[in-house]
Amino acid sequence: MPAGAMPPGGVDLRRGLATTLTVLFSLMIPTLILVMIGRGGQYGVVSDMLSNSSDVSIEDANDADSFYAAMTGLNALVTIPTMIVWAIWFRRLRLNAEAFAPGQHRMGPGWAAGSWFTPVVNLWFPKQIANDIWRASSPQGPHQVNRGLLNGWWVTLVVSLGVAFMGSVQYQAADTKLTQLEGGDISSIGDGRGAIEDMKSALGISIFAMVITIAAAILALLLVRQITAMQEQRAALPPQGGPQGQMPPSPYGAPAPNPYGGGAPGNPYGAPAPSPYGGGAPQMPPVVPQAPPARPPGPPAGSEPPYGQG
Repeated sequence: MPAGAMPPGGVDLRRGLATTLTVLFSLMIPTLILVMIGRGGQYGVVSDMLSNSSDVSIEDANDADSFYAAMTGLNALVTIPTMIVWAIWFRRLRLNAEAFAPGQHRMGPGWAAGSWFTPVVNLWFPKQIANDIWRASSPQGPHQVNRGLLNGWWVTLVVSLGVAFMGSVQYQAADTKLTQLEGGDISSIGDGRGAIEDMKSALGISIFAMVITIAAAILALLLVRQITAMQEQRAALPPQGGPQGQMPPSPYGAPAPNPYGGGAPGNPYGAPAPSPYGGGAPQMPPVVPQAPPARPPGPPAGSEPPYGQG
């Protein structure tokens, strides 16, 4: 980075966190595919139960459930560290963006990490922070930034979470209804068959949510690469304005003028006012001695004062 290219505070352009996230997302995507395959196995078993229950054994259902549970656990082993590293990396982006555009962000660096784990506000706080980071990190300037990748990633992430929640709620309701039914051919019992149909619908929604989640993970991987490159390009920009060899202008603008006029450096009150009596130290005007005023003559000796005794 050219000397003096960044305002005070600098940026952290180490690629360790970005590389770690790239590796973690590269591992997460295959595990998400395995989870989707596990859901597909459950969906197939439920579909067979509705078409011809005699061809489906309880072992088939247990095997499908076990495979899905194992793949979900494998995915969790990758997803949990990915979330932690993502929060740390996102906070670093926010700190770098503060150096690029001081005072132009709606939330502090603490929210950059904490907003992901705070219920309710995690539906929009991270996106607002990401918008500010993206705008401040754009090498072309804040008014020429293209947020297509950023918006696409956020939409797919939110939609995948919403669809997955809907599928999970419907699946739990259907599973609870099935456990409450007693023995018999549940595929032919009215309530049992309705519960199986609800479960099949829930599994279909869950598979659709997994497809969107995989798309969100792919876009997140591309986002990590893009924002890392943007901040490196933004930090490498040469100083703008000022003669060659001088430091770039302060991001806060020029200092306010001294309201008391110019003065010697270090005197915040400016130079002393000039003497009205000429140069040098101020002199007092010369004092001319004067004689005391004459005392009026008193009354003749032996006469009484006109106003009596005082």
